[in-house]
Amino acid sequence: MRAMRAETFSGYEALRRVELPKPAVSGGRVLVRITAAGVTPLDYTILSGQFHRSKPPLVLGNEGAGVVEAGGGTDFPVGSRVMFFGPYGAFEDGTYSEWVAARKQDLCPVPDTIDDVSAAGIPVAYLTAQVALTRAGFRAGKTVLAPAIGGSVGNAVTQLARALGAKHAISSTTNRAKAEKAKALGFKEVIDTSLEKLSDGVRRITGGYGADIVVDGIGGEVLSEALGALALEGSLTTLGYSASRKATIDVTNLIVPQASIRSLNMFVQPQVAIADAWKVIVSLLRSGAIKPIVAKTFPLAEAAEALRYLVEGRPFGRVVLAV
Repeated sequence: MRAMRAETFSGYEALRRVELPKPAVSGGRVLVRITAAGVTPLDYTILSGQFHRSKPPLVLGNEGAGVVEAGGGTDFPVGSRVMFFGPYGAFEDGTYSEWVAARKQDLCPVPDTIDDVSAAGIPVAYLTAQVALTRAGFRAGKTVLAPAIGGSVGNAVTQLARALGAKHAISSTTNRAKAEKAKALGFKEVIDTSLEKLSDGVRRITGGYGADIVVDGIGGEVLSEALGALALEGSLTTLGYSASRKATIDVTNLIVPQASIRSLNMFVQPQVAIADAWKVIVSLLRSGAIKPIVAKTFPLAEAAEALRYLVEGRPFGRVVLAV
């Protein structure tokens, strides 16, 4: 089968097309013919040698969508359309390939209203977003801030919070063009940080109240600024570092509002948390309350270019490989 494999962890040039054996189905695995694979920041982190637990050579791809060909039993009969996330592309070969032997518990049926390209970009972003909101104690009426409206997690958190009844579902962008695009797509509470500070924008939108929940996948200065937007007893969940792994914290932003900061690692979440998140996500997908946004699709052979576009082009929406 065709696959895009990182021969070493040394940057885009290390990602090469290879021919590999079609995976065998055993030990409760399900053979999925991949139709589309999501391209994520984690893929680049691994490819650039910054994710210490992965080892080359490795087929990248943490999430994907496809069709069950064998091993699904009555739960996922042959021909079922599925999407999934798991250790793929990090600790075992992933979805930048024609087939994957996936764990049955990782699979989720794709709603009929969602095409395969859109489905491939759903698992990482929306599962991460929903688990983060649940762990932070979200309920209807809360105010949520998720920086980076054009990014996968920022957009997913904003959509989910809004659909689930948040009083305010706030996000941000660093430029006017993305702010205008967000507005055109129906995101009304987006702060343009080229015009005002993130914390000032949150206070403006909320009448000085602040954010009950912050979900930050950016890190660096964005995390530092977001801490200043927390409401009384608010919490910030950090789960990414696309801007920087290091941030300077003003401890008074935690002390004064008696706020808290926590982290999220999706690889260690219990299966029940993932299953519960999928139930919420699929229901909202079926109703149309949330809708994945795809910025651009690349063929599998152009996986390196797709990653470069994601990292350096900073598009509004997901980047997906058509397999």
